[in-house]
Amino acid sequence: MKPIEKEELQPVLESFMGGPVWLHLETTNGAYAATGMLGQKQMAVCAFIRNGEVEISRAQVAGEGPFRTGLQINGGWIYAEGLTDWELDDQGRLLLAGHDEGGRMAICVELSRTPFPI
Repeated sequence: MKPIEKEELQPVLESFMGGPVWLHLETTNGAYAATGMLGQKQMAVCAFIRNGEVEISRAQVAGEGPFRTGLQINGGWIYAEGLTDWELDDQGRLLLAGHDEGGRMAICVELSRTPFPI
């Protein structure tokens, strides 16, 4: 993965506009939040969707880093914030991820023109 540079990522993100796109969206603080700084128990939170079929009519990357992305779909928006890195794999799937200062993933967004393996 490489650090997000808006000017480089924007056209790649826009290439997923029009036609069906499969979405993977995941965010978690998972085990990282099991114990707080003072040893108290913390609530872990997570959201996950795999192979949500959407059609994107507008795509935007914004911010100064960490970045955010907004994907306009029929009837609404998909929004992700805290993104730091990205890559386009050899199958044309886009992976956006947000890593904390310890290198742990906190959020990811993947887009593909074909369904993801389950």
